Amino acid sequence: MNTLHVRTDDVVIVLSGKDKGKKGKIISTDPKNGKVIVEGLNMATKHKKPRRQTDVGGIIHQETPMYASKVMHICGKCGKPTRPSHIILDDGTKSRRCKHCKEPI
Repeated sequence: MNTLHVRTDDVVIVLSGKDKGKKGKIISTDPKNGKVIVEGLNMATKHKKPRRQTDVGGIIHQETPMYASKVMHICGKCGKPTRPSHIILDDGTKSRRCKHCKEPI
C-alpha cells in the first residue's frame, strides 16, 4: 500500500496547475492512486440529468482528485509550507512534525 505525506483534514497549498498558490482543506485521500480531493479546488463542471421524476437536473460544480505530489502541508504553528518529517517518540509511537519549527502536527 502506498502512503501519502498528507492526511484528511490537513490544510495544504497547491504547488502547480490552475489553482497554484491556493489553500484548502483535504476532504479525502486515495493512497492507492496517490490522489487527494481538496475542498474548493480543482473544480469541474458536471451536467446532471434527472433520473426520476422527483430528481432535479442541472449543472453541478464539484471537486475532482489531484495528485498528492502537487500539494504541500501548511504548518499550523509557523504557517510555512512543509513536508512533514516523522519521528518516533520515547513511548514508541510515531508522530509528524514541521521541518521548520519542529512543532508536532
